[in-house]
Amino acid sequence: MDIDFNADLGEGAGFDAALMPLVTSANVCCGLHAGGPSEIRATLELARRHGVAVGAHPGYYDRDHFGRRELFLSRQDLLDLCLYQIAALDSLARGSNVELRYIKPHGALYNQACRDEDVAVSFSVAAFAWNLPVVGLPGSKLEAAVKDRGLFFIPEAFADRRYRRDGTLVPRSEPDAFIHDPEEAVVQTERLIREQGVRTVCVHGDNPQTVVFAKAVREALLARGFTLKPFA
Repeated sequence: MDIDFNADLGEGAGFDAALMPLVTSANVCCGLHAGGPSEIRATLELARRHGVAVGAHPGYYDRDHFGRRELFLSRQDLLDLCLYQIAALDSLARGSNVELRYIKPHGALYNQACRDEDVAVSFSVAAFAWNLPVVGLPGSKLEAAVKDRGLFFIPEAFADRRYRRDGTLVPRSEPDAFIHDPEEAVVQTERLIREQGVRTVCVHGDNPQTVVFAKAVREALLARGFTLKPFA
């Protein structure tokens, strides 16, 4: 079975060069929750060099909390925030001769878009402006809003996060929210592929152990007969 392997990159964490050869898609920071133009350009050039698909990864303008604190904006303000970031990344991508292939919300915006209809609608309207696929949790409000606009939705699993029974992520603030064992990560991924139709698997790019973890997860997926390739 084909599966995509993605990571959040361009955030200035320092692991992009090591992670890029391991993944098939890169969720590139748009410069507000972290990173900046120079980090983004360097990440785009790495992606081009390694043949990795690039997606826009917009988040809240809240650098103190890395875009992981929930904010409550009006529909128009949220739409403006998303359009602004996607346009900025698209411009930098064109300058690096890279095509934008998909869009995925970051951090708190991701979580809110998956459970809150208003946030999901605003985000899907922004994605519609580029007519690009959107990545998110299967069975979420985001999936419904994206499909309502005739866009492709790509169901995602997180290799390094645990899930609640309702399919949502265990909050980072709770004990045991993270998976550190690659074998456990792959077992969870296989279950989500079978039960939820997941097509892409994510590792976060800002964890100090992310390179070792990503290598191990990649090797385990390949050992189980998966073919790693971009969904886009």
